Amino acid sequence: MSGTDWTPWPEEFAERYRKEGLWAGRPFGESLTHWAEERGARTAVVAPDHRWSYADLDRRADRLAAGLHRAGIRAGDHVVVQLPNLAEFVALLFALFRLGALPVIALPAHRRSEIRYFCEFTEAVALFVPDVHQGFDHRELAAEMLAGVPSMRHVFVAGDPGSFTALADVDADPVPLPARDPGEPALLLLSGGTTGVPKLVPRTHDDWYYSGRAVAEACDYDSSTVHLVTLPIAHNWTLTHGLMATFHAGGTLVLAPSADPDVAFPIIAGERVTDTGMVPGVALLWIEATEWTDDDLSSLRQVTIGGTKLNPELAKRVEPALGCRLQQAFGMAEGLCGFHRGTDPQDIRLLSQGLPVSPLDELRVVDSADRDVPPGEAGELLARGPYTIRGYYRAPDHNARAFSSDGFYRTGDVVRLLPTGHVVFEGRVKDQINRGGDKIAAEELENHLLAHPQVRDVAVVGLPDEVLGERICACVIPKGDQPALDDLVDFLVERGVAPYKLPDRLELMESFPLTGLGKVSKKDLVARLS
Repeated sequence: MSGTDWTPWPEEFAERYRKEGLWAGRPFGESLTHWAEERGARTAVVAPDHRWSYADLDRRADRLAAGLHRAGIRAGDHVVVQLPNLAEFVALLFALFRLGALPVIALPAHRRSEIRYFCEFTEAVALFVPDVHQGFDHRELAAEMLAGVPSMRHVFVAGDPGSFTALADVDADPVPLPARDPGEPALLLLSGGTTGVPKLVPRTHDDWYYSGRAVAEACDYDSSTVHLVTLPIAHNWTLTHGLMATFHAGGTLVLAPSADPDVAFPIIAGERVTDTGMVPGVALLWIEATEWTDDDLSSLRQVTIGGTKLNPELAKRVEPALGCRLQQAFGMAEGLCGFHRGTDPQDIRLLSQGLPVSPLDELRVVDSADRDVPPGEAGELLARGPYTIRGYYRAPDHNARAFSSDGFYRTGDVVRLLPTGHVVFEGRVKDQINRGGDKIAAEELENHLLAHPQVRDVAVVGLPDEVLGERICACVIPKGDQPALDDLVDFLVERGVAPYKLPDRLELMESFPLTGLGKVSKKDLVARLS
C-alpha cells in the first residue's frame, strides 16, 4: 500500500512497541502456521457445515491462497469481502493475509450504495459474497459491481455461484508467496460511525495481532475457551474478541447464523460454549428466553456485553438469569478497546464499561477546547497506543479533524474515568439534546426509564422544535400494559429527575431501527418521527 494511503506510527513509538514485546513482527500467515504446528488436531472453527482443526484451517488457507493466486489476484490488490458467519470467511481471511491482498471487510447488511463505494474507492479487483443471505440475493448485487466498477474482475460466491465462481472450487496446490511486512496494513475495517459512508480503518499485522493477544489476556482465555460469535463476524469486536483472541489462546471459535435464542441456545448446549459477546438488546432477549428454555447453558463462564452502553438496571439481571459472569466491554475499529478483569468487583462491573487492554494505552479526557478535564469529570475521550490507528485510509482532510496534532484519536465518546482507570461512557459528543439551552444526556434518561416496570427498552432522542431547538422524545418498547407519557413523567419525578429533563413526547414502538452492529439508530428514529 502506498505510504500516502495510510498513516504509520512515528518511528519512536513503533520502536517502543517492538522493544516492549507488543509488536511481534510476525504476519498473520505465519501466525496460523505456527498455531497449526502447535495444536494440530485441536478444533479451531465450528460452523453449521464445517468443523475444522487448526491443521485443517491452515491447509485450507494455503490452498485457497494458491487458488486465488492462480485466478490472478496478487499482493497489493484490494478485495471486498462481504460474507456472513461462515467457516469460509475465516479461511479466506488467512488466505488473503498470506497472499498479501488487502481485504475490505464489509457487512452482510450493506447494499449497493456502500458496496459500490468500497469497490470504487479502493479500486477492488474482486468481491466475495454469499449466494442468498436473509432473503437477499448477493449475486445480483455482485453482477452490478462487475458491470459498473472498472477495476472489478472477479466475483466469488460462498454457496451456489450462479454464473460466478464458487468459493469452494478455488483450490490449488500451495505455491511460494512473497513474505509479508508485519508493519504494513493487513486489512481495512469499517469505522463505527452511524452517519454517511463508513471510513476505512487500516490495521497492520503488528497492531491487530497485538490487540487480539491483549484481549485474550484481559478475558482470561485459554485452550479450554469455546467462544460463540452470534453478531456479524465482520465487525472488529467479533474479529478481535472472538476470532483473534480465541486463536491466540488455542481455543475454539464457534460461528452461529443468528443471536436468536432458538438458534444460539442449542449451540451453547451442544458445543459447551464458555464465552460469547452481545449487544444490550440481545442480552435482554436472552434474559427473557431463559424463563422458558430447556437448553443447558451451564457451560457459560462469561458473557461480554458492549457495542453500546449497558444500562445498570439491565446489567443487574444478567448474572442471575444466565448463570455466568457479566463482563462489560468497549471498543472501536480504530483500535482502543477495554474489558473488565476477573478481579473487578461487582460495583465496577455494573457501573463501568471496562479497563483498556494495554498498559501502553494512553487516554485523555478533554473539554471542547482540548483541555484535560479534572479527574472524574466527563469529557471527550482521546486515545493513542500500540493498536489505535494514526489515520484513516485515504482521508487526509478528515484525519486533520479526527486526530490531534500529537496523534491522539478523537473518539467522539463522552466518558469519565474512575480512580481505578475504568471507563464510564456517558454518551456521544453529539448525542445530547439541547432543549432551550439546557443540555440533556439521552443515556441518563434511558437508564431511569428502563427501571419502569412497563418499559422493556427505550431510546431517547431530540426532535426539532422551532421554539426550543429540540424537544425530548422517549421511544419505548412496552412491557405488558402500555405506559402513558404522564406515567413516565411521574416516575421520573419520583426518581428525582430535574424538570427540564422530562420527556415532552412518548412514542410506543414494537422495535427500534438498528445499525449493522445492532445498535439503536437514533438518526433513523429522528428521521421517522420528525
